[in-house]
Amino acid sequence: SKIQISLSHMENYTAVTEFLLVGLSQYPELQHFLFVLCLIMYKIILLGNSLLIIITILDPRLHTPMYFFLGNLSFLDICYTSSFIPPMLVMFMSERISISFLGCALQMVISLGLGSTECVLLAVMAYDRYVAICNPLRYPIIMNKVLYVHLAAWSWAIGYMNSLVQTVMAMVLPFCGNNVIDHLTCEILALLKLVCSDISMNVLIMTVASIIILVVPLLLIFVSYIFILSSILKIDSAEGRKKAFSTCSAHLTVVILFYGSALFMYTKPKSNNTKVSDEIIVLSYGVITPMLNPIIYSLRNKEVKEALKKILKRHLHLTKV
Repeated sequence: SKIQISLSHMENYTAVTEFLLVGLSQYPELQHFLFVLCLIMYKIILLGNSLLIIITILDPRLHTPMYFFLGNLSFLDICYTSSFIPPMLVMFMSERISISFLGCALQMVISLGLGSTECVLLAVMAYDRYVAICNPLRYPIIMNKVLYVHLAAWSWAIGYMNSLVQTVMAMVLPFCGNNVIDHLTCEILALLKLVCSDISMNVLIMTVASIIILVVPLLLIFVSYIFILSSILKIDSAEGRKKAFSTCSAHLTVVILFYGSALFMYTKPKSNNTKVSDEIIVLSYGVITPMLNPIIYSLRNKEVKEALKKILKRHLHLTKV
């Protein structure tokens, strides 16, 4: 009998070969509206972030650490949204969508890795603004090409190391035949609710990762902006203070949008059931924030607006010729 029980458990452990994503399917009247809304926002994300990358590449005046990091952020947002919005659009039209076990793991690695990378990258961008405002004369020496390329590379490396560890630890657990993910994507918190064994180690690793990836960068950003604000207040002229603050106001806005929703999502008390509020939050930091990033940086940055006007004028001149 013990052998039969063991074989039964082995069968259960290997039963799941695909997952069903059924997030928001209980609201069929919203499906078409969400499809159109997310499709429009996805197109804006692709257009806005691609345009920002092109501008920072084509204009030599924007070949600085700040715009190098901004180009990384735009590329990250394109990849992040492309990892889950297209299948999510299919789900809105079919009410539920199946995704293979390997496909779910891949989606989780990509989305969690990119989300983690953005947390670290925003902290790196805050440090860049700190050096630019608090040590303007030494800025070119401190933020040299070797340093800012390494900072960007480490942001990606840390983000994906966290993602790989958490994904592997989650996907090796037994699911015992339960394969319905009540969520819009293969999100790790929703996936762990399907596991039929102890997940205390996963929760511990996730808590440690949340502190390292979310809390520590946020504290670094907070400390950086304390020094930045202190330096700005020491500037004599009102025009000088305004100019100094305008260089980091866009970054601060993006930080508030991204970290506000991410912290609420991953540090709030656990619930036995995935709530609609969780899925709305996912849409918030997963779709709305990447859409707003290029808009915020374009509207609040004179150099980007001037570069865009220059490129448009050049394009119009070439079309006339």
